[in-house]
Amino acid sequence: MAPLVLAALLLQQAATRAAASAEQPPPLQVALPGCRDKCGNISVPYPFGIGAGCSRADPNGGFTLECDDARSPPRLFVPGYNIELAGFDLVSGEARAYLNVTRKCYNSTGGVTSSTGGENYMSLSGSHYRFSSAKNLLVSLGCPNLGYFVDGSGYYISGCMSVCRPSTYIIPGLCTGVGCCRSTIPPGVDFYEPYMFDFPRGGGDPAIFSTNSTACRYVFLAEAQWLSTTYSDQAYRNRSGDFTVPLVLDWAVRSVGNCTAARGNATSYACRSDLSNCVNAANGQGYRCSCHSGYEGNPYLDGGCRDIDECQRRDEYPCHGVCTNTPGNYTCFCPPGTSGDAFQQNGCRPKDKFTLALKVVTGVGTGVFLLVFMCFWLYLGLQKRKLIRAKNKFFEQNGGVLLQQQMRSYDRAGVGGAGAGFKIYSTEELEKATDGFAADRILGRGGHGIVYKGVLEDKTLVAIKKSKMMEEAETKEFAREMFILSQINHRNVVKLLGCCLEVEVPMLVYEFVSNGTLYNYIHNKDSNVGITFDTRLRIAAESAEALAYMHSSASPPILHGDVKTANILLDDKLTAKVSDFGTSKLAPNDEAEIATLVQGTWGYLDPEYLMTCQLTDKSDVYSFGVVLLELLTRKKALYFQGPEEDRSLVSCFVTAVKAGRHEEVLDNQVRNEMRAVEILDEIVDLVMQCVSISGEERPPMKEVAERLQRMRRYQQHPWTQPDGEAEECQGLLLPEQQNMHFQFKQQDALNIEDGRTYLNSL
Repeated sequence: MAPLVLAALLLQQAATRAAASAEQPPPLQVALPGCRDKCGNISVPYPFGIGAGCSRADPNGGFTLECDDARSPPRLFVPGYNIELAGFDLVSGEARAYLNVTRKCYNSTGGVTSSTGGENYMSLSGSHYRFSSAKNLLVSLGCPNLGYFVDGSGYYISGCMSVCRPSTYIIPGLCTGVGCCRSTIPPGVDFYEPYMFDFPRGGGDPAIFSTNSTACRYVFLAEAQWLSTTYSDQAYRNRSGDFTVPLVLDWAVRSVGNCTAARGNATSYACRSDLSNCVNAANGQGYRCSCHSGYEGNPYLDGGCRDIDECQRRDEYPCHGVCTNTPGNYTCFCPPGTSGDAFQQNGCRPKDKFTLALKVVTGVGTGVFLLVFMCFWLYLGLQKRKLIRAKNKFFEQNGGVLLQQQMRSYDRAGVGGAGAGFKIYSTEELEKATDGFAADRILGRGGHGIVYKGVLEDKTLVAIKKSKMMEEAETKEFAREMFILSQINHRNVVKLLGCCLEVEVPMLVYEFVSNGTLYNYIHNKDSNVGITFDTRLRIAAESAEALAYMHSSASPPILHGDVKTANILLDDKLTAKVSDFGTSKLAPNDEAEIATLVQGTWGYLDPEYLMTCQLTDKSDVYSFGVVLLELLTRKKALYFQGPEEDRSLVSCFVTAVKAGRHEEVLDNQVRNEMRAVEILDEIVDLVMQCVSISGEERPPMKEVAERLQRMRRYQQHPWTQPDGEAEECQGLLLPEQQNMHFQFKQQDALNIEDGRTYLNSL
C-alpha cells in the first residue's frame, strides 16, 4: 500500500505544478508584431523600434533606433542625434543615455597639454527627448574650474565654479565647491554644449588658487543618483583620463501640446490600449501614456495593458491570508476560522467564541450601562454643584465672609490670645469627626439642638452642637457674635473652638468636658453618692465667676440667656464650666436693654423677662439663683408630679422662707455639713435677692461671685466651729470695706405673688 500512496502523492504534485504552469500569463508584448524588441540586453518597447515600420510614425524624430550588433555587447543609438541609449522606462517616460565628459589638462605654467570633448555637445532639438531637470546635474570637476554649458544659440544655461583649498582645509561633502561643484539645470533644455573657463597661472586670488590645484579639469552633465553613489573625492580629484557618465532624458509624444489636443485626433492618438491613461508631459510640451492602476504592459499597443495578478507578486503586493485577484485590484482575507489584518504578517489570529449575536448583546448592554452610568454621573455632578451652591449660600447667609475678614484682620494685626485658635470647619470635617453624626456619639439633647462627641483629625476631643432652628435676624449677627464669643478666655467657661457655616443652622465646636452636666450630677437617680456642701459652694462660685466675667470683663459684655444646671459642665476634677451660648446675646455699648423673643428654659426664666421680653444681665442673675437653689436642695427647678403650688422650686422655697421652714427644703447633706447658721442666713439672703421679682433689686453677678467666695472661705475656716468666735466668724462674710451684720427675720420674706420683694435686714 505504501508504494501506491507515494505514487498518488507524486501524481498529485505533478498535476498541481502543471496547473500552476498553465495559469501563468503569456509574456507581455513589448514591440510591434514581427519587430525586434531587444538590442543586446536592452529592451526596446514601442513606440520605439529598430528598423523601418517598427517605431511610431511621428514628425518628431527619435522613436526610430539603430542597434550596432558589431560591438560586444551590442549598442543602441538614436540615429542623427549621436545619442547612445542604455534603457527605457515606459511608466516614468525616461531613457538613460551616455555622455563623454569634456576635459582639459594643464602644465605647471598654465598651458593646455591636452583636451577632449570639444565635440561633446548633445542636441535634442526636434526630437522627443529633453534633458531631465529633476534627475541631472551639471558638474565641474577639478580646480580652479568654471564649467558651464550653453544652448543652441550660444547663451548661458547653467554652470558652477570649483576652487582650490589646501588639503588640510578641504570642506567635507559631495561637490561642495572645493575641487568639485554642481548646479541644477532648468526644465525644457534640449541642447547641451559644455565650456570651461581658463584661469591664468600666477598672481591669482588665493581664494581660488592654491598649491592644491589639479592638472586636469572636467565639465559634464550627469545623473544625480550616479553622482551620489559613485563619486569619491579621493578617486576623482586628481584623475586625468576620459570617462563616460550616464544621464537621464525625459521623452514624450511631442507632436501635440497636451492630452486634450491628442485625444482630438483618434488616428494619431498614441494611447492605443483601452486600459490606458493620458498624462501631460512634465518637461516641455507633449504627453505620455500609462496603464490604469492595477494593470501593466505597453499602453502604446492595442491590448497592451493587462491586469496584474497581485497574488503572484507577494513582495510587491503583500497578503498573508487568502488572496484573490480582481480586475485592476486584489482582495486579501484571513483564512476561515481566523480574523485580523491579512495584509500584516502574523495579522490573522484564530477567532474567539465571541459570536456576532453575543457581540451585539454585549455592545448594547455596555452602551446601556455607559448611558446609565453617564446619567448617574451627571446627576451626581448636578447634586454636587447644587450642594456646593447651597453651602456657599448658607456660608454667606450666616456671615462667613464677615467672619473671615475679622479673622484675617486679627492675623494681620498680630492679635493672639483666646480667639487665635478659632477655626471655620467644613461639614465634611465635622461629619468625619462624628462618624456621620452617629447616634452613639450623642452626648445630650436640649431645646436648641443635639450635642455630639467628635474626634478631629489631630485627635482632639470636641463637643459639636448641631442646632435646630435660628431666626433670620439672628443669622445676620451670628458670625460676628461667634467671633466675639471665641475671645472668651476663662477657666470656668467652655472654650468655643470654631463653627461650621455651610449649613442652614450653623454648628458650634466646643472643647470637650468629660464629666457631663451639673444637672446629671445633681439629679442622677442611679447614683447614691453624696455631694458635699463644700463642692456645691465651689461649683456655684466658679459658675458665678464665669457669668460675672461675661457680664463685666468681656468686651462687649455677653448675656448668657439660658443659665441652668444642664448648661454647666463638670470636668474630671468637678471644675464648673459654663456652656451653651445658644441664646447668648451681646450687650450694646449704650447699655440699652435688648428686646427679643422670649427664649430659655421654663423654671429658670426671669419673670420680668417673661413680662417685658427684655433680656438683661439681671435675667442671668435670676436663672443663677435657681441653679443655686438646685445645688442647695438637690431638687429640680420644676416638678410636675406634686401639687400645683409646689411645682416651682423658687415658689416652693419662697413660701418656705415666709413660713420660716426654709431649712426643711435644703438637702440633708447641706444642713448637716453647714458649719454655722450665719452661712445659712447669708446663702438664703443671696438666693432671695437673686430670685427677686424686680431686676433692679437683684445683685450684679460680680457681687454674687464675691459673696459666694466669702461663704467658701467662711465654711473652710477653722474658726467656723461651734465654739468659735461668732464675731470674728461673722466678719468673714462681710465685705472688707464694711463690717455689716446681716440678720435674717421671718417678716422680711414677703409674698412673691403680691409683687413685693425680699429686702435685707441691716
